[in-house]
Amino acid sequence: MKHFLLITTVMMAVCSNMKAQTLATDYKGNSNNNPISANIFCADPTALEYNGRLYVYGTNDSQSFIACGKKGGNNYDHIKSIVVFSTDDMVNWTFHGTIDTKKICSGWVTNPWWHGYGVSWAPSVTWRTNPDTGEDEFFLYFCNSSHGVGVLKASSPIGPWKSPNKELMITYDTSGAFPMGTSANFDPGVVIDDNGIGWIAFGGLNDKEIEKNPLLPDNARIVKLKPSMTEVDGSAVRIPAPYHFEANELNFIGGKYVFTYCSHWSRNQAEWNAYKSEHNITASMPGGGWMCYMVSDNPLDPDSWVYKDFYGPGVAGNNHSHLQKFKGRYYHIYHDHGDILLNVMKKAGAVDARAGDYRSICVNEAKVNESTATINRVTLSHEGVTQIKNLDPYEWQEAETMASCGGVEYEDFTNVKKNTEISSLGNDASQNMQVKMKTGSWISVRKVNFGTGANRFTLRAKGTGTMDIRTSVNKGTIVTIEFSSNELEDHIIEIPADKLEKIKGVKNNLFFVVTAGENVYVDAWKFSKEQSSGILEVENSTPVNNIVRYDLSGRRLSDACQYRGIVIEQYTDNNGVRCTRKKLYR
Repeated sequence: MKHFLLITTVMMAVCSNMKAQTLATDYKGNSNNNPISANIFCADPTALEYNGRLYVYGTNDSQSFIACGKKGGNNYDHIKSIVVFSTDDMVNWTFHGTIDTKKICSGWVTNPWWHGYGVSWAPSVTWRTNPDTGEDEFFLYFCNSSHGVGVLKASSPIGPWKSPNKELMITYDTSGAFPMGTSANFDPGVVIDDNGIGWIAFGGLNDKEIEKNPLLPDNARIVKLKPSMTEVDGSAVRIPAPYHFEANELNFIGGKYVFTYCSHWSRNQAEWNAYKSEHNITASMPGGGWMCYMVSDNPLDPDSWVYKDFYGPGVAGNNHSHLQKFKGRYYHIYHDHGDILLNVMKKAGAVDARAGDYRSICVNEAKVNESTATINRVTLSHEGVTQIKNLDPYEWQEAETMASCGGVEYEDFTNVKKNTEISSLGNDASQNMQVKMKTGSWISVRKVNFGTGANRFTLRAKGTGTMDIRTSVNKGTIVTIEFSSNELEDHIIEIPADKLEKIKGVKNNLFFVVTAGENVYVDAWKFSKEQSSGILEVENSTPVNNIVRYDLSGRRLSDACQYRGIVIEQYTDNNGVRCTRKKLYR
């Protein structure tokens, strides 16, 4: 086996009598695809598809969880950021960090107070190609408690995000909105129709209205948006949604506007029977906390809205979901109230028993008839959805892309803590997150397609540690890599010949387990495969400066162009990362 010179990775022998490694607990379960994150509490999902990836945004319950000392109930007052995840296969999710709405909106007016910023809950997102400039634009709306709706704007799905306004977009003063002391101007749901016109729904709560008229509490509104997508156009109008409570979202399906929402818990069968007869519908009365939907072809006409049915089963507590089409399939993206992740952590003693209502985002497939804008009943499950494509190990994979994990933190995620001295996240979701690991920490990805096999592994990391790459969390080690560096560097190791057969075809699970080390930061990884010529594949990243070349004996080359054969190059890539690679000069 050839040894890479000037690289801090070496093969380590694994003794057969080595004491079993104590690993961080798997709270999600390696046969489950829900929730999408095994270590971040988040809720109220919304989503968009862009460039072959599905981006999901949600309320950052983990911010409240940390602020409350990881115990007690979630009062939502501490939530001042929005989480961002993405996937291209529906099972391996990349955490992009948080959007610091408090910082972005710090310049908002505070007079009157209900025009200013307080918190950020229940986002709704959309995007378009601007018809005038040809540039892609992304719009993220969120509710500021019950007081109103704010909007952020970006040129990519992960930012940088900015506030185009100096105050909330919808307030108590907005024409047609709810006045103070009545229903809530919150839980926005946005859509852009086929004519390029933006619409936003909002509203909910109001116990007095629900008690007075539980069937039609008159607490849902919709309003047209101006071409800027950052201002309302005209007055909001009523959506006569039966049993409406909150969690508004909009879709445009088959030429129809589809309004989805969560129902409240007060019921009267006789009233429902009368409503069905009056509106000539056959739908059953929804249960409390179920996701219901209505359709319209003229959203500003309250009489045009037709109640269709309920489709999303109730969950313990409030319900909030988003219906999203991605690569030809529809998905019901919703939050769970702790039954899946929080309760498992409680039973294991990892979370205080008093912790409550810290939610997790989950996904199950939905069946939608686009010609009739009909949504079939959705079945919720811990198993979740089917992976729609295999993961490619020969492309750089971010370390924060995972199906599950244990004992993992995120360097930039510390921005949710008070008095944090260093946070590279700033006010945007991060493209340069690092996964913080220690002895016993692990991450996993699923359905990894090695094809005919790999013979090299590259780990971009900093710190001092040892990592196993395994096909099972406790066994099946393919390679062990040792690394030590003060900055992020590429540590490369060849896979021994006796392990090559273990790394062919599709592996249902691949685990990255830190077996030794504290404060290890892992940024990315990839495998490489041998070409037919027997020369290792050259990495795609383009060096920009500081290129130093050595031959296989470790001698520095003054001019590699005068050298024929394999050269070891050290360089700094476009991201400022120090890298090492082999290259063939002919």
